Amino acid sequence: MKQIKLIFLLVILSISNVCAENDADFQKWKTEFKTLALANNISEKTFDTVMSDTKFLTNVIKYDRYQPEFYEDTKTYVSKRTSKKKVKKGIQFYSNNNKLINNIQDTYEIEKELLLSLMGIETNFGTYVGKMDILSSLATLSYDQRRSQFFTNELLTLLKLIDLNIIDYKTLYGSWAGAFGFFQFMPSTIKNHALDYNKDNYIDLKNPEDSFASAANYLNNIGWKKNSPCFYKVRLKGNLPSKYLNVSAKKLKNKKKLKFFKKYINNTSDIDESIMSQNVAIITPDKDIVPDAETLNPAYIVFDNYEIILQWNRSLRFALAVCTLKDKFKDEL
Repeated sequence: MKQIKLIFLLVILSISNVCAENDADFQKWKTEFKTLALANNISEKTFDTVMSDTKFLTNVIKYDRYQPEFYEDTKTYVSKRTSKKKVKKGIQFYSNNNKLINNIQDTYEIEKELLLSLMGIETNFGTYVGKMDILSSLATLSYDQRRSQFFTNELLTLLKLIDLNIIDYKTLYGSWAGAFGFFQFMPSTIKNHALDYNKDNYIDLKNPEDSFASAANYLNNIGWKKNSPCFYKVRLKGNLPSKYLNVSAKKLKNKKKLKFFKKYINNTSDIDESIMSQNVAIITPDKDIVPDAETLNPAYIVFDNYEIILQWNRSLRFALAVCTLKDKFKDEL
């Protein structure tokens, strides 16, 4: 823990050293970015209206460098996001919106428990959607060098959505990373998957109708399989070759049929025999963040649905938390 705190302090100091330079450089970047935006068919009127007040946000760089996924171990991360209080709040939200949620579940073949889980983890059932100026956040991250191309594309996409009157720029307050609404959609996700479910000619992702339908449509489009497994926690034997252990969410490697891994698993009696022919990967998520972590604990076998959640958010722990909370809702609803 001391090592993690030291790293955090070094990050803060490095950020502080460059901030004095950033304001002037950011204004220069904004002038150059305008040229790029106009070349991508964003109207000058839209650009000047919505970008004139954008600012370099120092806190956004802090948050980017010190995300919970980078420093919380799996047990801490998952337990924080799947508490009894969270389940109780989700059940109450469902009771107030059950007709809508059931209709969307049936229409898009996405379990209501999964939708509730994602909303609960992303925004605590809409009670915390974020207060950051999304345009300034995306501009800051586009200007920054760590993932500049990704956030530049997201900002251009958002400007186009505003230009087409699909999104009202005055409502754009959300996460430090530029995500918006009850399910924290990035601009590219809005463009590709968001729906005007209630047919009022406006996509409002802070409205249960549009937000739930958009989330279900997104999950359906990227291949979620209803009533299929997400993961099993396993106790691995020490003879499993290390090449089968995944510690990164970027791409799960060396997948095999579950029956291949059976000889390396102690608690096979916990696993449904009917799924032994499915392809799975093994993840050991704490190995990359916990110094001297035991490689084999905790360990999970993960299925195709788990990788679908990774498309939503590239974090091994996030996907574990989503599927864990989903199962807790299934036990209660």
